[in-house]
Amino acid sequence: MREQLIEAEEKAKILFNIIEERELIVAGKSEHTLNSEIFKLAEEVLGIKKFWHKRIVRSGKNTLLPYKENPPDLILQKDDILFFDFGPVFEDWEADIGKTVVLGNDKLKLKLKKETELAWKKGKAFYDKNKQDLTGAEFYNYTKKLAIQFGWEYGNKHCGHLVGNFPHEKLLGEEKLNYIHPENTERMSNLDKFGNERFWIYEIHFIDKQAEIGGFFEQLVS
Repeated sequence: MREQLIEAEEKAKILFNIIEERELIVAGKSEHTLNSEIFKLAEEVLGIKKFWHKRIVRSGKNTLLPYKENPPDLILQKDDILFFDFGPVFEDWEADIGKTVVLGNDKLKLKLKKETELAWKKGKAFYDKNKQDLTGAEFYNYTKKLAIQFGWEYGNKHCGHLVGNFPHEKLLGEEKLNYIHPENTERMSNLDKFGNERFWIYEIHFIDKQAEIGGFFEQLVS
């Protein structure tokens, strides 16, 4: 199962590379339009016809908001920051990958983009070292402290979730034990209720409320 999830993630990364190569991310375009263009591109190039969760393109102050919010559509600006959160399905295997893009040369926004990725790598190293006994709550609390260490706030009530064979969320439900959540005291290495190994997506969402910007990075950690 791990091999299929890794393969799905690698294909999702290819999609992001193509988005940047085709220079779709430009000022003056709405989030909704960019989202629609990427959806068409995903089907055209990789044959992706379904996503296991809603596709997200967020820019400007919308980058402050976590996944469950549905903010008004914004227009990309000249020196904007935006992030993507996509969950494409490849042959019934789910991927979930997110990254931040900065238009222009704003130093604070570039710093945020860089540090969300650095923090993800630090978090993965912590996870790899402690994963046999690490609980979801412990990993969340570590990640929240990472945000403070880098000089940001953490922007969500959890920092990741399970991923697997489509549609995993209908099979396993929305319980907190399926999230890297501060109230999840179960070990992340525990098997699921069907006796299968569990695989986790790890999310970094750092925000600066005063500057009204957020940075996001996620991918498979286990």
